[in-house]
Amino acid sequence: MRTVTLYGRAGCHLCDEARVALERLAARTPFALEEIDITADDDLHARYLERIPVIAVGGRELSDFFVDEPAVLKALSFAPDEHG
Repeated sequence: MRTVTLYGRAGCHLCDEARVALERLAARTPFALEEIDITADDDLHARYLERIPVIAVGGRELSDFFVDEPAVLKALSFAPDEHG
């Protein structure tokens, strides 16, 4: 199954909205959702603090602040399946 990564932090309303959008998208086009709390890593915190939520597929950042659903779907169509 392909993976979409959501970089964010607790208490971020935009991150919560992005999670809901990604869960809705996953209901139509299945993928694993990996959430990474940027506050657990100093480098990630410095890199993403002003940009969250950040959405990535296959290590490639696709959007900041919101979920660009067409970009996610396109990236998923090209991303390798990690489990098979």
